[in-house]
Amino acid sequence: MLQPALGVMFRCQYPPELLRAFAGQAERAGFDELWIVEDCFWGGAIASTTAALGATERIAVGLGIMPAVARNPAFVAMELATLARLFPGRLLPGFGHGVAAWMQQVGALPASQLAALEETTLAVRALLRGERYSVGGRHVQLDQVQLDLPPRMIPPVALGVRGPKSLALAGRAADGTILAECAAPAYVAWAREQIARGAAAAGRTEPHRLTVYAWCSVDADGAAARAKLRPVVAATLASAEAGVQLAPLAIAGAARAMAARGEAALCAEMPDPWLDALAVCGTPSEGAAAIERLYSAGADSVVLVPFIDGDPLAQLESIARDLVPLLQRGNA
Repeated sequence: MLQPALGVMFRCQYPPELLRAFAGQAERAGFDELWIVEDCFWGGAIASTTAALGATERIAVGLGIMPAVARNPAFVAMELATLARLFPGRLLPGFGHGVAAWMQQVGALPASQLAALEETTLAVRALLRGERYSVGGRHVQLDQVQLDLPPRMIPPVALGVRGPKSLALAGRAADGTILAECAAPAYVAWAREQIARGAAAAGRTEPHRLTVYAWCSVDADGAAARAKLRPVVAATLASAEAGVQLAPLAIAGAARAMAARGEAALCAEMPDPWLDALAVCGTPSEGAAAIERLYSAGADSVVLVPFIDGDPLAQLESIARDLVPLLQRGNA
């Protein structure tokens, strides 16, 4: 396992004019990583990543994730190569399927999301390595494409995915994986197994970096912290996408039954131990323990995702003050 890292997310709902201050504050607070999200139809991730890297000196900046079908792989490789040369060793790019409804809305939904993601990943990684690359795939067609200015330090390409087929794809085609919010330790361990199967099938033995997003709410009053996060976790669990993350958990059946009665029922009836398993919440010591459990389950990086509540900079300061000093990491 790689040296565990601690990151924080700049939420896509935050105004972009806050990004440089947020990035600088995250770096000064001791975070290892800052993560940018590209959701429709908020800010563009490549522009945001460039701004965050330019506003900082040390912190790595993750771009997690870009929809694989939203950009031509040759052009996105050009963008990533430029960033990797400008800010060597600090770029952590990621791709995903993209929410199907959004991709359909913009006319970019492929016939096969799995094929599109794999073809894009393989093409971008080959181009970043400086290879001359051709492919006639179902989604990607490139004819003898080669970057004139490939990066000297090749950034690891991760995939933001959830289910067994996509996790296996990440294992065989990518350098890392990003797991979405509400990833309990048991799901993290299960995801590691699926990734390992994909890597083994492809004959790959190199390290695979696993990043886990985690909802975060900590306070000296642990009950108050959980109460703030309860509707956020309930909304996540009520979504169709969360089913695969619940499947490996002992609570899966009870959670599905509760969700069938609606998001309000989940919010009201969800036991506190579920929150503790699915998020970083409670008192600072309880939150730090939750992060350590994710590391133990196989996470190489835990990225704290603040809920939307008032001033993002004040919230970042509070999270950093309460959690960063409690974690035993190599560069904290």
